Amino acid sequence: MAMERTFVAIKPDGVQRGLVGEILGRFERKGFKLVGLKQVTPSRDLAGEHYGVHRERPFFAGLVDFITSGPVIAMVWEGDGVIASARKLIGATKPLEAEPGTIRGDLAVNIGRNVIHGSDGPDTAQFEINLWFSAEELNTWTPSDQDWRIES
Repeated sequence: MAMERTFVAIKPDGVQRGLVGEILGRFERKGFKLVGLKQVTPSRDLAGEHYGVHRERPFFAGLVDFITSGPVIAMVWEGDGVIASARKLIGATKPLEAEPGTIRGDLAVNIGRNVIHGSDGPDTAQFEINLWFSAEELNTWTPSDQDWRIES
């Protein structure tokens, strides 16, 4: 796998339910590196761009209303194969279909309140990172334990 970055957001329901630490911990324990983090209440314009692929769908307005209803924790994670691995950590979009042990399987209530968003591929990740973060808000750093990690 290649070193890559992905965008992950804890949605307003996850923030309001106090799940931020739990979710951050799962990504950290997996071994990914946090390179961008901020709390923001998205504007309607930002939400519209983020969910632009759904613009013509009947649920688009509800998505925008929900994601702008309160604070979101926007994050950029880095690591080998982080995009696919994050999707596995997150679980299926529909919580009833999400496996136990995944974030949605363990924490999400329903499809409309599924706690978290994660990019679904490299192009989407790049688009979403650039949409939510400026280059100055992302950090390049080396973990202090890097010298003893075994490379595969």
